[in-house]
Amino acid sequence: MDSDELWATVDAQRASLADLLAGLTPEEWATPSWCAGWRVRDVAAHLALAQVPLAVALPALLRARGSFDRMVHDTAVARAAAPPEDLVAAIRAMVGSRRHVAVVTEVEPLLDVLVHGQDIARPLGLDRPVPPRAAATAATRAWRMGWPFWARRRLRGTSLAATDSGWRVGSGPLVCGTTGDLLLLVTGRRQVLPQLSGPGVAVLAGARA
Repeated sequence: MDSDELWATVDAQRASLADLLAGLTPEEWATPSWCAGWRVRDVAAHLALAQVPLAVALPALLRARGSFDRMVHDTAVARAAAPPEDLVAAIRAMVGSRRHVAVVTEVEPLLDVLVHGQDIARPLGLDRPVPPRAAATAATRAWRMGWPFWARRRLRGTSLAATDSGWRVGSGPLVCGTTGDLLLLVTGRRQVLPQLSGPGVAVLAGARA
């Protein structure tokens, strides 16, 4: 994907996710998401913080004693205390903007909104299609980047092949699925294993989470 296509997809995903969130009940906002330990509202709050400046992020990192994971969790939980309509408005307000945190590439906002959109939708039983081309771009980034996903280490000994695109990585027994489902696997969402097929699924199902 070139930059224009990438950001157009981010805009579309943010707008549609804002629409989805706006229609949730209080019970749905409190539902555990596919992001371990986070409620739907915590994931929405994290996405609402996608353009937080370094001047805000760095003090939060210091408060978390240098733990990036703790900083991300703590800032999301704090932001999640806001009314749901404020979180929806914050996500919607980013549509049309190409701002992102200075220490990441422009692919990370795409990766975040695709994966976290599924973290929200799937436990609620809501269908949220993932564009295969965008999912392939995000999955390639997640596969190559190492931390925090360590995909090549976790999925070592298997190969992944998308059924709706030409995306393929790895070596070993085959794991097949849509590009969107493989993106979730690459980013550590083992809940997606029942949606996948191929001899490599049994290998992964028998591995430690």
